[in-house]
Amino acid sequence: MTQYGFFFDQSRCTNCHACSVACRDWNDIEAGTPVKWLRMMQWEKGAFPQPRVHVLFATCYHCENPVCADACDHKAIFKEDKFGAVLVDSDLCEGDRKCWQACPYGAPQYEDNAPGTPMSKCNMCYDKLLAGELPICVASCPQRALDFGPLDEMIEKYGDVRALEDMPLGNVVKPAAVFKPMTPHVKHVPYDEKRALELHGPRTPELPNVYDDPSEVTDDIDSILAYHTLVMKAPTVEENLARSKNEDG
Repeated sequence: MTQYGFFFDQSRCTNCHACSVACRDWNDIEAGTPVKWLRMMQWEKGAFPQPRVHVLFATCYHCENPVCADACDHKAIFKEDKFGAVLVDSDLCEGDRKCWQACPYGAPQYEDNAPGTPMSKCNMCYDKLLAGELPICVASCPQRALDFGPLDEMIEKYGDVRALEDMPLGNVVKPAAVFKPMTPHVKHVPYDEKRALELHGPRTPELPNVYDDPSEVTDDIDSILAYHTLVMKAPTVEENLARSKNEDG
């Protein structure tokens, strides 16, 4: 079996959501539903004046060792031989969510929180692969942050980084994906950070200060960030929507 896989360049991605919109459109996933075969995750790290936004192309990574398939008592999940895609037989799925519990990436998707709701997920655009075409997400990326092909070719071309910072390591499941981390933060224009903090706080007398003490935006930073950690396995469909920017709105 030849294993195909994805490549994601974190530095090139602008989180424009062209890939996730194209995924919804190609797979006829109704806009506004919590089912997201492709999620663009976003979280913030670092303190002002040097915060940094991290993004992640989060889909089913069609693992070489798909523990989701092993966890399914109904044999609804299987790995096909031509591309190594992990596929779902919806007629066999009973929605017991054991696959979701097993998957470290939260790839299985559900329309609601009710037990028994059938699962669906990325199918690697299997129909397009059979036609000799790229997955729709890869073809639609305007920044060329995505690539796809035989996994050994992706590794030879881009390296063998199989998880970005804050992601599950995936040593057991062996995701069919390689990643390029964002380039290190470099201060191209030297400036006095202390003075920058002093200047950003005050505003005109008609408006309240942004902050009175710089420590308000440099200390205990996690308490004021919207999302300061990467959460790939949201426990509810509502949080799953919130954790990835809604491409519908």
